[in-house]
Amino acid sequence: QVQLVESGGGLVQAGGSLRLSCAASGRTLSVYTMDWFRQAPGKDREFVAGISRSGGITYYSDSVKGRFTISRDNAKNTVYLQMNALNPEDTDGYYCAARSTAGWAYVADRKYEYDFWGQGTQVTVSS
Repeated sequence: QVQLVESGGGLVQAGGSLRLSCAASGRTLSVYTMDWFRQAPGKDREFVAGISRSGGITYYSDSVKGRFTISRDNAKNTVYLQMNALNPEDTDGYYCAARSTAGWAYVADRKYEYDFWGQGTQVTVSS
């Protein structure tokens, strides 16, 4: 069993930055592809960014490409999401998730099953 705990969320002004962390306990994260999602109450979950097991491959949604950077430190069992140039449309709960499958060909179709989810961290961007 793996427990994922996100942190680093908060309130920031438009144009600002935040760095989210997703720390795992219970098992090494290095065997999982890790993805970040965001979701507001009453809205569909949106894929944000993903990173391969080794960290060598990353994938981003068009809405965050060029502004967000996903990374991981398998030695620390932690995945990060550096968010720059934030705007109010980025306001959401942010969640990390672990899966055993590779690649992102079907992420838009929500065809991947996730083994573990974090509880989320709230990001609020003021204008």
